[in-house]
Amino acid sequence: MNAEIKAIWAEIWPFFKYKLFFMNQASQPVAKSHSLAGTEMSGADMIMQVIADEGVDTIFGYCGGAILPTYDAVFRYNDRHRGDDGLDPIPLIVPANEQGAGFMAAGYAGASGKVGVVMVTSGPGATNMVTPVRDCMADSTPIVVLCGQVPTTAIGSDAFQEAPVSSCLGPVSKHTFLVTDPERLESTIREAFEIARTGRSGPVVVDLPKDVQNWTGKFKGDGLLPVRGYRTRMQALQANVLKDFECAAFYEMLQKSRRPLLYVGGGVINGDAADELRRFAEHFGIPVTTTLMGIGAFDTTKPLSLHMLGMHGLASANYAVEDCDFVIAVGARFDDRVAGVPAKFAPQAKNIAQFDIDPSEIGKVKPVDWSHVGILKRDLQHLYDYGVEHRIAPDFTAWHEEIAALKKTYGLNYDRDSELIQPYAVIESINEITGGDAIITTGVGQHQMWAAQYFDFKHPRLWLTSGSMGTMGYGLPAAIGAQFAARDHLVIDVDGDASIRMNLGELETATTYDLPVKVLVLNNYGDGMVRQWQKLYYKGRMSASDKSLRKKDFVKAAQADGFGYVERLDDPAEMDRVVKEWLAFEGPAFLEVIIDPDACVYPMVGPGLSYDQMVTGDFIPNRNEVVEDDIDGSSMF
Repeated sequence: MNAEIKAIWAEIWPFFKYKLFFMNQASQPVAKSHSLAGTEMSGADMIMQVIADEGVDTIFGYCGGAILPTYDAVFRYNDRHRGDDGLDPIPLIVPANEQGAGFMAAGYAGASGKVGVVMVTSGPGATNMVTPVRDCMADSTPIVVLCGQVPTTAIGSDAFQEAPVSSCLGPVSKHTFLVTDPERLESTIREAFEIARTGRSGPVVVDLPKDVQNWTGKFKGDGLLPVRGYRTRMQALQANVLKDFECAAFYEMLQKSRRPLLYVGGGVINGDAADELRRFAEHFGIPVTTTLMGIGAFDTTKPLSLHMLGMHGLASANYAVEDCDFVIAVGARFDDRVAGVPAKFAPQAKNIAQFDIDPSEIGKVKPVDWSHVGILKRDLQHLYDYGVEHRIAPDFTAWHEEIAALKKTYGLNYDRDSELIQPYAVIESINEITGGDAIITTGVGQHQMWAAQYFDFKHPRLWLTSGSMGTMGYGLPAAIGAQFAARDHLVIDVDGDASIRMNLGELETATTYDLPVKVLVLNNYGDGMVRQWQKLYYKGRMSASDKSLRKKDFVKAAQADGFGYVERLDDPAEMDRVVKEWLAFEGPAFLEVIIDPDACVYPMVGPGLSYDQMVTGDFIPNRNEVVEDDIDGSSMF
C-alpha cells in the first residue's frame, strides 16, 4: 500500500469503523427496559424520574408559579423514596436568589465532575440565570437549567412572568430547548444531560411550559432526541483516535527539543485527564504550567510544576514560556490572559503542539505545527503508551536545572516586614494548614489572583473560580455547591469585600443547611483590582472604586445569618492563631481580615503587552527593565 493510499485510508477509517459499529449494534440484544416503562405519569413526574435516573443527588433552585408542578414532583419523589435516616434522597436546596442557585450548581459540577442541576421559575427566575449560564458556558461547566414557563397557549402574549427564555439564554448556553410537544418531554430532559456532559461540556437550558408539566402520558424509560448533527460530531470525536504516525511526528518534535513546556488548561480537568497528564509529564520530565482554570491538573508541590502563567502568573512560569523551545498546549486555548500578544507568546518556540476537544480552538489564536482533536484522557494515555513502547527517553536535565533556578530566583514574595496584614501572608498561613488539599472557591478580583498564586493544589477539582467571565459574587454560592458535592471535604471561600456583596444573601443558605463552609473576606475597603489599575493607568483617580465610607459590618451580617464562628482580624500577631481556630471550627465559620489597602497583585503583564514587559513590583526580581508608565491602560481590562 503506497503512502497516498495509506493517508486516504487513515482519514476514512474512523468513520467507516463507526458505521460498522452501529451496524453491529442492530444485532445486539436489547437492553432491559426501565422498571417504570409504560407507567402513566405527569410530565413533572417524568422530569423528576429522568433526573433520578441520571444519578442527580442535589437540585438547586427557587420556586414560583410556572415551575410548581415539578417542585411538587420533587417533593413527592423524595417522600416516596425517603430512607430510614429521614433524609431526602435528592434534596432541593433553596438559595437567596436564582443567581446563587446557578453558581451553586456550577460549584457542585466543578467539585464533583457531574452535571449540576438548577430548577427555577419563569420570568425573573429564568432571567436571573443569564449570568450563571454564561459563566458556565465560558468555563465549560456542565449544568442543566430547568425553567418553568407560562402555558404554551400563553407564550408570546406577555403573560404574567413570561420571558423569552430561548432568546435570553440561547445565545449564552450550549443549547436551549423549548418543550411544546409533551410526547418529547422525557427524551428532551435526557438529551439535555447528554449534551451538557459530552464533548466540550457546558450549560443546557430546558424551557418547560406549565401545561407540559401537567400533561399525563406513558413513561418510556429511555430514548434521546434525534439531534443528528450533534451526534455525528460526537461520534467523529470518539472515532478520531490518536494514530501512530501522529505520535511519531509528536515525539520527533519532542526529541529535537531541549526546553519543552506543557501549557495546560481547564480542558484537562473537565475531561478528567489529570492522571494521564501527570503520568505523561513525569515520565518524560516535561515541566508544567497551567492557566487559571487549569490549576490542579498538575500537583503544584512537584518540582516539575511552574504553577500558573499569564497576566498574573508567576514570574518563573512566564520566564519559562519566554525560554522554552516547544510548547505543548493541552486543553488550553491561548486566551488573552495568557497569550497577551500572540505573535510574541513563546518567542523561542520552534514548534507548538495543541490537543483539544473543540476543533474551533485549534490554531484560533496562535498557529500550531501539530494538533489533535479528540478525547484528552484517551489520547494522552495513547501518547504515553507509544512513547514507552518505543523507548523514547529524552534527557531534559539541563532544562530542569534552569526551571529550578527560575523558581528560586523569581519566586513569589511581598513586604514581610509590614505592620499591616498582607493578604499573601493570610493565604500562606491557611495553605500551611490545608497542605494543598482544600477545595478553594473565590470571588473575582485581587483576592482571586492571590489565592491562585499562593495556594497549593495537589489534586484536580479543588480550585473553583469564575475564569473567563470574571463574575463577582461567584465564590460563596460556589462554595455551598461544592460542599454538597464533597460533604466531608474542607471547603473555603476566599472572597473580597466587594465581590461577596454581590451574593451576600447566601450566607444564610450556608447556615440554613448547616454546611461547614469556611468564608474568608479579605477586606481592603474597595474594588481592589480596579483600584490597582486606576493607580497604574489613571493617575490614582479612584472613580467609584473606593468603598472606605461604606457602612457594611460583615461580622454583624454573618452573626445575623447564624454563623457560629465569626471573627474580625486586624492584628498581624493574631493571624496564625485566628486562622487555626477558624479552620478548626466544625460548622459554618466566617473570618474577615482587614488587609493592607495598597496591596497589589504582582507579577502583572499589562494589557496588550508581552511577557518581557512583565511588572513584578518591589519584592519579586525582574530580569528585564520595565517602565509601568509605558503600559496602555485603555487596552483590554
